[in-house]
Amino acid sequence: MLYLNIIVAGLLTGAVYGLMALGLSVIFGVVRIVNFAHGEMMVLAMYGACLANAGLGLDPLLAVPLVTLTLFLLGYALQRGLINRYIARPDHEQFLLLLAVATMITASLLMGFGPDARNVQLGYAYDSYQIGAMLLDKVRLLAAAGAVLGAAALSGFFRFTRTGKSIRACADNQFGAQVVGLDVKRLYAVTFGLGAACVGAAGCLMLLLVDVQPYIATDYTLLAFIIVILGGLGSMPGALFGGILVGVSEALSGFLVEPSFKSAFSFGLLILVLLVRPQGLLGRA
Repeated sequence: MLYLNIIVAGLLTGAVYGLMALGLSVIFGVVRIVNFAHGEMMVLAMYGACLANAGLGLDPLLAVPLVTLTLFLLGYALQRGLINRYIARPDHEQFLLLLAVATMITASLLMGFGPDARNVQLGYAYDSYQIGAMLLDKVRLLAAAGAVLGAAALSGFFRFTRTGKSIRACADNQFGAQVVGLDVKRLYAVTFGLGAACVGAAGCLMLLLVDVQPYIATDYTLLAFIIVILGGLGSMPGALFGGILVGVSEALSGFLVEPSFKSAFSFGLLILVLLVRPQGLLGRA
């Protein structure tokens, strides 16, 4: 039962990881640009949830719609006003652009909030649910439920809305989408906004689990890369599955070895998957 509790905790945390990586996978799958400012955007969302809690008294869960909308608008404006100009440029120029954006976000957070870690005080932080001999942390359960709802909402948007179907058409064939009259640049901006919204929601949920400081952004960018490569670049189910896989591996390695070895196990898992299935577990060749 001890190992079962650890695995369940890893599953719940991995669901939040999956939502975070889902935003990166959506952006790459449609726009074909790797967002190297992904972790910085999530940390920005975490600070946004902190401000909503301090200024408005909002629980991070209740702050999700506000922060998600803010990140969507930020992502839309960033893609529409800046990144669209770099879509046809070489990959290294796109990398430098988004690295500059990431550096500016981190520097702004340092100037605004300082280097000290921040968190939110929750009345249910230490509550849990008991099912037989299994204990479920309330914060992890709520965070995982929010992540699943967010992923389901995004999937429904792409499947049932006209804009979602248009975005999928752009991902399948950009030239064909232009031929039939779709505004590809606007749809790219909506896609980047949706990816940023995903990471915004994930940031609010992650604040339930960890403290926030500006320097953790790079760690989450790397973690998102690991997850989307494990699941398969551009695969939405792959991003969720990869997040759960990484969450479980981190939980087990932290218990069996040391918490500081969690990243080593994640990278080891990445190397193993690349050797066996280079396109990712659920990716297409």
